[in-house]
Amino acid sequence: MQILDYLNRIIELKGSDLFLSAGSKPRIKVEGKLEEAGDNLLSSELLEAMAKEVMSNSGWEKFNKELELDFSINKEDLDSRFRVNVFRQCGNIALVLRRVPKEIPSLEVLKSPPILSQLIMKKRGLILMVGGTGSGKSTTLAAMIRHRNFHSMGHILTIEDPIEFVHEDESCLVNQREIGIDSLTYAAALRAAMRESPDVVMIGEIRDLVTMEAVLELCNTGHLVVSTLHSNNANQALDRIVNLFARENRDQVLMDLSLNLQGIISQRLVMGVDETRVAAMEILIMTPHIRELVLSGQLTEIKAAMEGSAQAGMQTFDSSLFRLYTGNFIGLDTALDNADSRTDLESKINFG
Repeated sequence: MQILDYLNRIIELKGSDLFLSAGSKPRIKVEGKLEEAGDNLLSSELLEAMAKEVMSNSGWEKFNKELELDFSINKEDLDSRFRVNVFRQCGNIALVLRRVPKEIPSLEVLKSPPILSQLIMKKRGLILMVGGTGSGKSTTLAAMIRHRNFHSMGHILTIEDPIEFVHEDESCLVNQREIGIDSLTYAAALRAAMRESPDVVMIGEIRDLVTMEAVLELCNTGHLVVSTLHSNNANQALDRIVNLFARENRDQVLMDLSLNLQGIISQRLVMGVDETRVAAMEILIMTPHIRELVLSGQLTEIKAAMEGSAQAGMQTFDSSLFRLYTGNFIGLDTALDNADSRTDLESKINFG
């Protein structure tokens, strides 16, 4: 089989990821579960041919030098793009491809809480989407950018490695820059962003101190910045950001966050009653009280404050699971197994 056959197969199954490794059968992840996509073991020679098929000549040279490479592929006759990671394992080539649908879903289609459409329309500040790998955070973030694109006029600039969802101009002008193709580094692209007059800057992922410093500078100069971060919840996200900085700079970082942060959306995908995954979300909104807690460094107090602030649009994971359960989107076992506090959620379900 050629790689195009596997791409068609993952689209047919509505899978999320395709895994191709030498000495193993091809596998596709569907609704979080890994399924075999063929009976034959893949050879190293076949995988090398597949890698060359989807890489440019310069990409192949870079891969042989660095032994791993991220890029995206787009075939006009397919309804999805693919984010590709090529690497070596046990001396052989392996590929993991993430399917990215070309049609960006709306927040309404995703059944996202209304507060997300309000957040993305903010004039300035920082919005973070956090979650583990495969939690759907890129899709939700793309839906938020889509909402802004349709409901405001301005310049949206994205900086990604690689580009995932492609946004067409609607009410906004959208420019999308890919690291390695349109700019050499995140740092260079972020420096240039200051001179490109964006209203919204979407950064694919905050990975290091240099990126975080640039994000705060953009926020401090009146831009709206949205990005993703690998973290399980709002508290961990704030801890991770603060710990990027030297201890002597942390008070200033807490002040910058208290002034600029607009919200943190934490997302997990859980199995629904119809055997498709649905998003459970923790949502932190920066009310005056939350800003005070961040400024003073009382990050461990934030979750308790969230539990009593539903009227501001906030919700914990457990309250999200409670709503999904009472709305018949997920079963009882799924709700309890994914709860931060199984005992508290069980009590709420039983006694209201």
